[in-house]
Amino acid sequence: MASTSRCRIAVDIGGTFTDVALETQTNQYTAKTLTTKPKPEEGVVSGVLDVLEQSKIDAAEVESLIYGTTLATNLLIERAGSPVALLTTKGFRDSIEMRNENRFEQYDVNIELPTPLVPRAMRYGITERITATGDVLLPLDEKQVRLCVPKLANAGVRSIAVGFLHSYRNSVHEERVREILLEEAPNMEVTLSSEVSPEMREFERISTACANAYVQPLMSRHLRALNDLLRDVGLTCPLFLMLSGGGITTLDTAVRFPVRLVESGPAGGAIFSSHIAAELGLDNVLSYDMGGTTAKVCLIDEGQPQTARTFEVAREYRFLKGSGIPLRIPVIEMVEIGAGGGSIAGVDSMRRISVGPESAGSNPGPVCYGLGGQLPTVTDADVTLGRIDPNNFAGGSMQLDSASAADALMRSVGNSLDFTVEHAALGVSEIVDENMANAARVHAIESGKNVDARTLIAFGGAAPIHVSRLAEKLRVDRVVIPPGAGVGSALGFLRAPVAYEVIRSHYQQLSSLNVNETNRLLEEMREEATAVVEAGAPGQQLAQTQTAFMRYLGQGHEVGVEIPVIVEQTPLDESAGETLRAAFEREYHRLYERIIPGVEVEILTWTLLVSTLRESPSSVASQPDSYVPVPVGQRQLIDAESGQFDEAPCYDRSSLEAGATILGPAVIVEQDTATVVSAQYTAVVHTAGYIVLERKT
Repeated sequence: MASTSRCRIAVDIGGTFTDVALETQTNQYTAKTLTTKPKPEEGVVSGVLDVLEQSKIDAAEVESLIYGTTLATNLLIERAGSPVALLTTKGFRDSIEMRNENRFEQYDVNIELPTPLVPRAMRYGITERITATGDVLLPLDEKQVRLCVPKLANAGVRSIAVGFLHSYRNSVHEERVREILLEEAPNMEVTLSSEVSPEMREFERISTACANAYVQPLMSRHLRALNDLLRDVGLTCPLFLMLSGGGITTLDTAVRFPVRLVESGPAGGAIFSSHIAAELGLDNVLSYDMGGTTAKVCLIDEGQPQTARTFEVAREYRFLKGSGIPLRIPVIEMVEIGAGGGSIAGVDSMRRISVGPESAGSNPGPVCYGLGGQLPTVTDADVTLGRIDPNNFAGGSMQLDSASAADALMRSVGNSLDFTVEHAALGVSEIVDENMANAARVHAIESGKNVDARTLIAFGGAAPIHVSRLAEKLRVDRVVIPPGAGVGSALGFLRAPVAYEVIRSHYQQLSSLNVNETNRLLEEMREEATAVVEAGAPGQQLAQTQTAFMRYLGQGHEVGVEIPVIVEQTPLDESAGETLRAAFEREYHRLYERIIPGVEVEILTWTLLVSTLRESPSSVASQPDSYVPVPVGQRQLIDAESGQFDEAPCYDRSSLEAGATILGPAVIVEQDTATVVSAQYTAVVHTAGYIVLERKT
């Protein structure tokens, strides 16, 4: 087999498809296989063997394999995790159900809050108490802990979350509980809130611990099984995991904190879009990832995606903030909804077409797959509308049944509304596109930003099919579809640095800042993060970023301020209080155009990020003269505005050279997806291989 000096593989498991990308210094190979439930690791190995066969590279030559997935996300959205229990401070077992008393829709008297992951019967109050300063007020009642174990075992509980008041400041009681639980039940999975999210605000911290415990048994088993299978086929390279915050980490860390993988697949897509934005010199970008199960959007400014320390998964009420399960982990901020190619369509009680969030997944999948699916999906609609060639799906590896797709659409949609099959399919497509557009608008509004002035970067198997219509709805003038768009998130994994972020809440006021104590805390954080990163990137140059989250005394929320400190070289000195206040006031003025003089400033939380240096994108050559390519065929393509079919030319993306100019309507096909160019746009092939859609003037 051929040899290569640098060969890396990336794998992204979605709810429907598993995407694989192999990259050498000169070539790129991709594969897309159906996700193999309930053992998704088998689909991974199948895809890996496929790209190895394409490249003629031996498994032993692979330098690293980077893996990300939406499996943890899907477990939370579908409530398909393991039975879980919560041990918390006596008197506070209902705090995760009471939440923070925020009403995301204050005028709806029938508002329903998300059901907690842990049922009330599985929540146990334990006598203990730690004060806000970390002192032991009441000792831990160890007998109560031991008495819980047989009850939990009889209930089939395999995973336990432990979350006590103020454990972020002193974790001694949580650590002792873990020792007791493992003495009584050695095979039990135990999550400590003081480890998974050592921050103030017990609701978010304990909610995060519960989510980690909820997904840990299934995710840890899957990750270990995947590692074993990869070894069986000859891959001796390290297995790295993509984190929700945009970095990659080791297998051991991922097994301990699988909740940090919740947005790992979408995070890869955001990294992918950031790389493209930097390469093309785009300042304001909207990343759009639509796969088989979900769709995701992310705002990217000046080449960097928005990040946050908390986010919500499984929003249940009109995508509104506060209607989901809060997780307090480092994350690339985005919105995700159940709107993918496998999303199931139907008609509700008010005779409205509804799409998702339920998905047909990979098994049975859309009706057109011929694998037993009976309910129509977005993919079935796309086949009916001429957007997908049933004879050339997934590079020709699957033959789609367009007649069965049409029949299912009529049974579930057309007959109920007295629609033709074409208009039933168009209705399904319009609803899923509007759902995505609305989610993007809500996300932008929550971030205080606009959408229409941005460039839309589309990837994922279904995104290029729907991106023209989405752009029309959002009034976006420019769209970019990169090469390998069908496996975009996997390609993003290959651009991500090895990184790990440590967070600690440690309350102090600037006027009485304990410099020695703060330096000691930052050094401990640096050592923890560095140990994780060096395990995955030994000998590489590392960068570190420190952020202090501060606020004026009496305020309810903090402002993140990056502090110019290299912990091991230039620790904070006696002037740190003044330096931090000046940095805080600069950031506060940037956000609110004012400062509040004479008011004390307090620090609540510190974060420290250690990462390898991110690769800079290569420069792009000048754009050549335009030319009109020759189509490879014709296709009947429906116009969403008129509802009429037009004869549209088809082009093979692999044969298009830079400068190729295509007037919509048209379809550009490739191995993993197809780009539908609506009548409102013109497509131009960029020097770097991107398809750029520009709105016609």
